[in-house]
Amino acid sequence: MRLVIARCQVDYAGRLTAHLPLATRLILVKADGSVSIHADDRAYKPLNWMSPPCTLVEDGDAWTVQSTKTDDRLVIEIDEILHDSSHELGVDPGLEKDGVEAHLQRLLAENVTTFGDGWRLVRREYPTPIGPVDLLCRDASGATVAVEIKRRGEIDGVEQLTRYLELLNRDPQLSPVRGVFAAQEIKPQARTLANDRDITCVTVDYNALRGVDDPSDRLF
Repeated sequence: MRLVIARCQVDYAGRLTAHLPLATRLILVKADGSVSIHADDRAYKPLNWMSPPCTLVEDGDAWTVQSTKTDDRLVIEIDEILHDSSHELGVDPGLEKDGVEAHLQRLLAENVTTFGDGWRLVRREYPTPIGPVDLLCRDASGATVAVEIKRRGEIDGVEQLTRYLELLNRDPQLSPVRGVFAAQEIKPQARTLANDRDITCVTVDYNALRGVDDPSDRLF
């Protein structure tokens, strides 16, 4: 991972256009090729970003990040670099899900017809270079579907599934792969982003899956 703190302005062009005026920001260039621009607030959410596959070309003070799948382009104009360092983070063991989320994943693996008649499970925790996909399935037509499962569906979960889909669709034995984002509750912002990326959102009833009818026995 490369971390750069710089005074810069940023322009994004493609499916939409956006401009960030000159200010001091953090630029992250990750090993997966993604580039994201951060301010010193907004928690984890970047101001702008480019997901892989993409290429970064540095031409003096102008950095251009070009998607290799679309016409989307991120142009970073560097005014001054305050810090520039690279770090090897190694292989990440992945997110350890809480008890409810892990149980929800197991229940959906055992009941993939929750997503539709004729569905079948290919593999749970299907491995990719950036982490395992919760469920890899085939729908009734035989098409490949990657399912990401969260207790609460937020934007970061949609971003995670987007990265998985980009990798899986490079495999000719799986492609085309579509995505399903499943959660007990899906935030409106996450649903909007998922719809924009042709990812299907499914709200699942955890208690119904585990056969709980008595509200006093429910685990939230």
